[in-house]
Amino acid sequence: MRRTHSVVTPGNHDGVHLGHRALIDAAKRTADAQGWQTLAMCFEPHPTAVLAPERAPVLITDMQRRVEFLKGAGCDDVVVLPFDDEFSKMTPDRFVERVLLDACAAKGVVVGPDFHFGHKRSGNLATLRQWGEREGFTVHLVEPVMYKGEAVSSTRLRRTLGEDGNVEDAAVMLTRLHETTGLVVRGDQRGREIGFPTANLEVAALQLPKDGVYAVVARVLGEAGAPLLHGVANLGNRPTFDAGRSVEVHLFGFDGDLYEKRIRVGFVARVRGEAQFDGLEALRRQIDRDCDQAKNALQQLNQDLVRWI
Repeated sequence: MRRTHSVVTPGNHDGVHLGHRALIDAAKRTADAQGWQTLAMCFEPHPTAVLAPERAPVLITDMQRRVEFLKGAGCDDVVVLPFDDEFSKMTPDRFVERVLLDACAAKGVVVGPDFHFGHKRSGNLATLRQWGEREGFTVHLVEPVMYKGEAVSSTRLRRTLGEDGNVEDAAVMLTRLHETTGLVVRGDQRGREIGFPTANLEVAALQLPKDGVYAVVARVLGEAGAPLLHGVANLGNRPTFDAGRSVEVHLFGFDGDLYEKRIRVGFVARVRGEAQFDGLEALRRQIDRDCDQAKNALQQLNQDLVRWI
């Protein structure tokens, strides 16, 4: 049982976007005024992965990174609850007792209008308020944050990234660059042959932008003081060579050895979609143009967006 009282905001919090930040801000205002903790609560794995695996979303952030973002947004702590078949059968009343009161010592709960909880999502805002009146915790509703006329949500972010490749809008909704992290592995060396050596990344199964070419920033992880590098990334099937799927990053002016190192890549701007070229020379000319366009985009980069890379 948690002894320190908290104001808790429960949910998946995938991406930790503007909507999640509004929930955290509201929770923090109450918690700070009362000397309580601001607490986020997450589920691992995503409930849909247990209840309907065929509909499980591709995640924007893994849990380790999500906890970092939640704490960076103002949470004092994050409770990660294992979600399994047994947990899914918990009644709304049991959820309030075991999770909100026992695990979180909640004196306040902050949720959005679509919040449901308990078996088959049978608990709702009205249920929560009834429990709050009985057990002495407040329930605060936060309306969705709107951007370009539509509510900011994890589902919208997946669409913005995966279907549109609009990493610029995604960065606004995330308040940071969308990122991927991967281990640099050996590729086929074709980029080096045409004068554009690339780091080939072995990445986790998280949400990537739509296939295409992007201006990016990158940093080598695990090296103290590692500089922020600029470059261009290609995501896709490399149709010119029929070479299969890859995530490749060409870093401007970099001449070091990255093999077996982990790098984090932040997507700044979409340069173009995937295309097939008639031979190496046509591809080389296009990559030259891609690099020029990427450098122009990187010159206009808002440095506040790179703080997590």
